[in-house]
Amino acid sequence: MIEPIIWTKDLTKKFGDFISVNKVCIEVNRGEIYGFIGSNGAGKTTTIRMLCGILDPSSGEGKVAGYDIFSEQEKIKENIGYMSQKFSLYGELTVEENIDFFCGAYKLSNQKRKIAKERAFEISQLKSVKDSLTKDLPVGWKQRLALALALLHEPQLVFLDEPTAGVDPISRRNFWDLIYELSAEGITLFVTTHFLDEAEHCTRIGLINEGKIIAQDSPSKLKTYFDFDLYEIQSSDNIRLYELLLKERFGRSVSIFGNLVHLVLDRDLSVLNELRNFAEKNSITINSISKIHPTLENVFINLIEKEKPQ
Repeated sequence: MIEPIIWTKDLTKKFGDFISVNKVCIEVNRGEIYGFIGSNGAGKTTTIRMLCGILDPSSGEGKVAGYDIFSEQEKIKENIGYMSQKFSLYGELTVEENIDFFCGAYKLSNQKRKIAKERAFEISQLKSVKDSLTKDLPVGWKQRLALALALLHEPQLVFLDEPTAGVDPISRRNFWDLIYELSAEGITLFVTTHFLDEAEHCTRIGLINEGKIIAQDSPSKLKTYFDFDLYEIQSSDNIRLYELLLKERFGRSVSIFGNLVHLVLDRDLSVLNELRNFAEKNSITINSISKIHPTLENVFINLIEKEKPQ
């Protein structure tokens, strides 16, 4: 049996009395795109820093790329790629100078350096601006360069920490196309993000909340965890309907989605009649009610609600 490229058991990190990461168990297979999803402050970055050998765990056990996260941190660093939220670029250096600097940091031989530089230019698509200062590049270009630098030493595992934060939608889409290409080459990608729509692109997802993994599965299987019905409602006054439903705590949850109302209900058709009567009583006409498939956001919110003490 092939050993997972990432494996942890009860991985924990404490800062004083505060538990940032609480007994996290992760298993990532080679070649996967693993999405590590959670809101800001959920423990994503702390976890990724422990997995990368940057931060000492408080307790637990695990291996990354075959190396122990406690005793072989330097080996881990040598065998992975890491792209931080701030891209770790040197703004006062040109594109080519950044590539040369990181080739030196990875101690690549002259022969490997030549190949690595061409590969970096290919991935970043920045050869035409190789003499431009990095600080002057658009954010999307910096993003591609940062990824290219993380791949210079040909790691089989790359950690991407919030790689699309602050990037425009087109650059985000192009970046994910690039991630797919790398995955097709057999590279394992561990991606942290709080954009739940991005999680749809992943092979498997781990959902983290308040330092704990609350679910871990493929996007399609995670959606089966949603044990309520989700309805999309169009009415004569959606804003007022939303406010009334919220005030009366009607259903499990209610939200505005574009110009429609999304309502989560128990699986009981009689509730729909109650909804129509409620709207009519408040002089609101319901034009349509459609049952729709839950999104990962619905699943995540549902799982978080389950975690709350009753």
